[in-house]
Amino acid sequence: MDIFKLVNEFKQKNMPLMLVTAVKKEGAGPVEVGKKMIVLENGKSYGTVGGGAIELYAQNKSKGLLAKKENLLENYVLDEGSVKPEALTLPMACGGMVTLFYEYIGPKETIYIFGAGHVGQALVNVIKTMNYHVTVIDERTEVIEKFQNADVKVNQPFVEFIEKKIIKDGDFIIVCTPSHKYDYHVINKLLELGVKPKYLGMLCSYDKIKNYLESTYEKFGRDIDLSFFYSPIGLDIGGVTPEEIAVSISSEILAVSYGKTNHRHMREILNGEDCYWKNK
Repeated sequence: MDIFKLVNEFKQKNMPLMLVTAVKKEGAGPVEVGKKMIVLENGKSYGTVGGGAIELYAQNKSKGLLAKKENLLENYVLDEGSVKPEALTLPMACGGMVTLFYEYIGPKETIYIFGAGHVGQALVNVIKTMNYHVTVIDERTEVIEKFQNADVKVNQPFVEFIEKKIIKDGDFIIVCTPSHKYDYHVINKLLELGVKPKYLGMLCSYDKIKNYLESTYEKFGRDIDLSFFYSPIGLDIGGVTPEEIAVSISSEILAVSYGKTNHRHMREILNGEDCYWKNK
């Protein structure tokens, strides 16, 4: 089995994985140093790090680390009756010690951009200098064909793409379509399906967001959770060109991704009941 070929195939499909490698062994045991195993989010695995209790433990450990996108180096004693402070004891009778390295391989975040216009293109030019997987959706064939640098380009009506249910909870979504009507359709469909993105940003003016909130409250009620909704989009850094807006949005995505709160978001300029994110 060509593990590295599989790693590349899964990366091309935007499928995060945990690559588990046996990096050290002392004493007896079924593990060989250098052996590798791939574990996917659904628990399916490829390759081996020795079988038995250690492999089962590594598979379960990988699923937890995948959810947190973390790496880990961990030691194991392959002897059910032994206890060592520097290692975990596994129910095996080999008596040796093994060290496994868990390596997360995948994008920092998955981003969907609805709208392949000037701002969408400028944003991808910035965001793809970092470890993000970006899909751009636009129903305008002549526009999407000219788009550059995205990992995936989809020439399809916006709502039709959402109905395929590819977008998952925790993903990042930017809405910058060529029409307010399409923007509203995208966001409303996401709300209807109950998608809980980590970040949902809409490019708009202050007047537009007020109109949108009025229509949203009328459709979904005032208890609708908009805590993940960022509009007007971006950090308050100034600048109105597509390139400057792209830097503002990219900075906001980074702030949300890393859990930073010491930045002023454009949505925070709104006052009173329009501070929709404070309701949750």
